[in-house]
Amino acid sequence: MDGGLEKTAELWPEVAAGFELVHGAATLLDNKEEQSGAAVREEYRAHLKTMRRKRPKTGALREAINHFLKTTDSYWPGLFHCYDVPDLPRTNNDLEQLFGATRRHERRCTGRKAASPGLVLRGPVRLVAAMGTRQRTYGGEELAPRTVKQWRTLRASLERRRQSRVLRCRFRRDPAAYLREFEELLLKNSVPV
Repeated sequence: MDGGLEKTAELWPEVAAGFELVHGAATLLDNKEEQSGAAVREEYRAHLKTMRRKRPKTGALREAINHFLKTTDSYWPGLFHCYDVPDLPRTNNDLEQLFGATRRHERRCTGRKAASPGLVLRGPVRLVAAMGTRQRTYGGEELAPRTVKQWRTLRASLERRRQSRVLRCRFRRDPAAYLREFEELLLKNSVPV
């Protein structure tokens, strides 16, 4: 263990160079000075040019820097909105954590590794309910739909999702029969009389 630093000493300049570049990008995006989106964009663009210029100094980490630059390019159009819109979070970490907690809860309740069919089918309802009940408890009057039309629309969308799963199961059970039935329906509707 004592010789680990000595054996990897030749890699440290490359690691330090890569860290300096990535840490500089993170510092700019942190925006402690609370600059506008346009100002952050220009500073970040200049830093990306520096990253491209200093890439060779990162040696073995060059591919990681290339990946960082490619990913940044793909997110570029929407990367700076959060600096101009008040209360817009800069990351979606909280949202990902919320969905992850819901997924873990489902796993613990059902014993399944993958999402339960109920979560897939009723996701729009169950996720909203799970998130809402974290804040406070709700009474029956509050849970009732505001209008019958809203309730019917929600029920119809949930039923469409359920029907698509039913059809998928029919195909899995007997693909030949399903395709034969589908072909008959198609021919019946397309042949002029």
